Amino acid sequence: MRQKTKKQYGRSHGIATATVAALITLAAVPGCASGTPRPQEARTPAVASTPPNATAPAETPAGPSDPQAPAPSPTPAPTYPLSKAPRTIPAVREHVPARGPGWRPAPGARVVVPPADSAALSDEGKLLAGELRIGFAESAAPRKGDVELTLGPKGSGTPESYSMTVSDGQVRITGPDEAGVFYGTRTLKQEVSGGGSAPEGTVRDAPAKPQRGLNLDIARKHFTPDWIEDRLREMADLKLNQLGLHFSDDQAFRIESDTHPEIVSDPHLTKAQVREITALAARLHIAVVPEIDSPGHLGAVLRAYPGLQLRDVQGRAVKGAVDIANPAAAKLVDELLREYLPLFPGAIWNVGADEYQALVYRDPQTSFPRLTAAARERYGPTARVQDLATGWLNDRADVVRSAGRAPAAWNDGFFTGGIAQPARDLQVEYWTGKELGVRPPLEYLREGRKVVNLNDEYLYYVLGQPNQFTYPDGRRIYEQWTPLVLRGTAAVPARYAGQILGARFAVWCDLAGAQTQAQVASGIRLPLAALSQKVWDSRTPALDWPAFKALADRL
Repeated sequence: MRQKTKKQYGRSHGIATATVAALITLAAVPGCASGTPRPQEARTPAVASTPPNATAPAETPAGPSDPQAPAPSPTPAPTYPLSKAPRTIPAVREHVPARGPGWRPAPGARVVVPPADSAALSDEGKLLAGELRIGFAESAAPRKGDVELTLGPKGSGTPESYSMTVSDGQVRITGPDEAGVFYGTRTLKQEVSGGGSAPEGTVRDAPAKPQRGLNLDIARKHFTPDWIEDRLREMADLKLNQLGLHFSDDQAFRIESDTHPEIVSDPHLTKAQVREITALAARLHIAVVPEIDSPGHLGAVLRAYPGLQLRDVQGRAVKGAVDIANPAAAKLVDELLREYLPLFPGAIWNVGADEYQALVYRDPQTSFPRLTAAARERYGPTARVQDLATGWLNDRADVVRSAGRAPAAWNDGFFTGGIAQPARDLQVEYWTGKELGVRPPLEYLREGRKVVNLNDEYLYYVLGQPNQFTYPDGRRIYEQWTPLVLRGTAAVPARYAGQILGARFAVWCDLAGAQTQAQVASGIRLPLAALSQKVWDSRTPALDWPAFKALADRL
């Protein structure tokens, strides 16, 4: 666990297995639609029974048998009220209402994908067909009652956006990419599962932020593959697209290794299990962001390699820290990075860099003369230990970058005022303002850096609630937090919104036995739902918290 401070425990770092598909729908956010839509004309259904929500015609008594009697009036066509916006989590950003019966699964209904889009969308189509318990077909000619999935032209919308039109007994979902079409299927699934039918009209929807997800500490606490896969399915229904996996720390190293099996803890995930997890994640349009934290948080590795342990001038071991002046430490960590890079095909890799305990000493240069000497050899006579730590960060980022991955690091691994500077392309994972120099988020933003929000005030679920952490219930996230609130409770100016790429809700297992897997899943269900709403649309939600919670509780 982290040392001494609330922040240290929090960074030292799943939703009940009931599916989000059972959600009912949220009201549309005010101001989303442009103008007042013209209602569609009512149409006469092909069936004699009065459809749901239709105005039934008045009954006409049977006329006499006298042929002179007046003919009965024709049965009027049913009329429909204007549809209401879908009720989903997250809420759709825009709904154009229309008059009509909507759509519900019926015998003979299918999910259809045109042959031209089959390679891209068959997985999405088959998944939705199974969830709605209807058929699947590749067809360029959808029939009445079908759901059609199609890709729009390149550039026809922003990434992950989609439109869904319910009209004339059919549903058509289209988007500029596979992820957008997939999110349209999540909206339809929630509508049907929660209310039985999808309302007439058109949904136009897109996320506010490109990175939206869950960060999971599987180093301190082992989570089974089935549990992780259940979280992936739940995340997908919430339109979350990122799973961070912190799998190495002082307590344990939790993934099978071929190059260094001596460091692996039991229980752990096999590489085959990891491949199954990443394959499912890819099908659900979720990127897995792995992390081997260094040069701190390496206690599990150091148990097998005590000669790499950092010691101060008095010979005392520094918990979890490797001696970054020793080339063998870099060699070992780079071997591990190169081994695991092919296992995780996602675009981003977190190289850690937080809480290197040499830098919490009052005078690191005096306390660690070997590190000081190495820093000055590399960077000149005025270099400090922080420069050597920055060099370590940049070297690990080089390894990740050489494999085509974008490097990220925790914000307290970025130091100011040194000779060595962190690489400009490093994404900042901002979690705290309490560590190593207390750098507020504005400093990173003013440098032009891209930032992901993991604010430990709102987004940290720390097992055992050490050092004044409390389990978030989702309400504060929903009512008070937005992606602009990077540290504490204060928002940064809105002009920096474009540099804040999104947010992840983080589970840290400091006191691993404090909760079971089932308790963790239950405890993070509402916070994840609240997060999903705020990263999909960071404006004030239309529903108040009691109504939102009631919606989520109907899972």
